[in-house]
Amino acid sequence: MRDASTRWHVFSDADAVAREAAERIVKAARHAIRARGLFRLVLAGGRTPVQAYRLLVDAGMDWSRWHIYYGDERCLPVDDAERNSAMAASAWLDHVPIPSAHVHPIPAEKGAEEAALEYASVVRQALPFDLVLLGMGEDGHTASLFPGHHHSDSQLVHAVHNAPKPPPDRVSLGRAALCNAQDVLIVVTGAGKQEAVSRWKAGHTLPVAEIAGRHGADILIDRAAEGAEKGS
Repeated sequence: MRDASTRWHVFSDADAVAREAAERIVKAARHAIRARGLFRLVLAGGRTPVQAYRLLVDAGMDWSRWHIYYGDERCLPVDDAERNSAMAASAWLDHVPIPSAHVHPIPAEKGAEEAALEYASVVRQALPFDLVLLGMGEDGHTASLFPGHHHSDSQLVHAVHNAPKPPPDRVSLGRAALCNAQDVLIVVTGAGKQEAVSRWKAGHTLPVAEIAGRHGADILIDRAAEGAEKGS
């Protein structure tokens, strides 16, 4: 049974959030490898996650036991720097010996529909994930699940069209996949997130608020996103 508790952890700034995220990823990996012999991690895009990825380069892990998946991807060419897979590779994955067969990018260059169908079979074999890392947009979206976009709760991977930010076509893991995880870690930084954070805490329906793993969700947030008046 899933523990839907949401735990908020406030840090001084985005750098502190990135450091904590990296430490929690390492801790989760060690636990999963001891328990099951492998670690299945879902990556997020965004500035703060990328900062965390850079910190993992020198983590000294048994990288051969890591398997990498993606929460969402933009429908762009494979080598486009705006792809989440390209950002993660540049910041981290190209610098550690994770076997290439253990890195599972979303084939979004094939188009949203075909890529979603193909990636669903990959995800189905990987579940449950050990850790899902997510960010949050200023509108409360996470991965490429946007407010006002409705998808089947049972669908593992969605083809996303008409996204409110470019590019309009994307591929995103759905709630059924993102919640099928031991742990969910959500990083939220920057003053632009304050309104969405307030709505989240007030109980409004936001995509990010609907994601929790078997042990709930841990939100790592900086003071700018929490609101300066909070002072904690």
